Amino acid sequence: MAVVTGPRQGPQQDRSRATRQRLLEAAVSCLAEHGWAGSTVAAVAERAGVSRGAAQHHFPTREDLFTAAVEYVAEERSQALRTLPARDRREAVAALVDLFTGPLFRAALHLWVAAAHEPQLHARVTELEARVGRESHRMAVILLAADESVPGVRETVQGLLDMARGLGLATLLTDDRARRERVVAQWSVLLDEALGSGEAIGSDEALGAQDAGTESAAR
Repeated sequence: MAVVTGPRQGPQQDRSRATRQRLLEAAVSCLAEHGWAGSTVAAVAERAGVSRGAAQHHFPTREDLFTAAVEYVAEERSQALRTLPARDRREAVAALVDLFTGPLFRAALHLWVAAAHEPQLHARVTELEARVGRESHRMAVILLAADESVPGVRETVQGLLDMARGLGLATLLTDDRARRERVVAQWSVLLDEALGSGEAIGSDEALGAQDAGTESAAR
């Protein structure tokens, strides 16, 4: 009797995955540097070091390519949130602000703006932004050791994320690091007053504790 096994992944599949990864990274870079209008399939293919035909093999249309790039940006942002090394509240605030002032946020912002005028992008980008927003808020609560059962804490955390997004928008024009550092320091003080003084905890540790609590509650 023949034993049926799953397909083996060989060098060809590895090369295909590597090509796709290069295209996604190139798409994000193009968006961050040139915006939607300056980001074409040809430009992305050239940056990725592949032919336009190879790019269109993976992503038949421009919308396919940049929709996949949206998903890639979201996954990268989520992974960055999960691996933040912050150990005290000021470090946590600074790390959250950095997420909104780096190239991933810049690329995502260009996509959000394009989605307002491109029907092919609008629905998926809207859903994705909502999901990323929920994940950002959840991770901020964990990193800040915030107790959202206390009235006003949820709004305080959301205010921090809104502030960080605003700093990210400002960075598109000028990179005033000194001002940003002062804002981060002041927000850290305000958060200590609103949330209670104490140390934030790293995301891996917090996620483990949260998962354990969820399992306990489910029993």
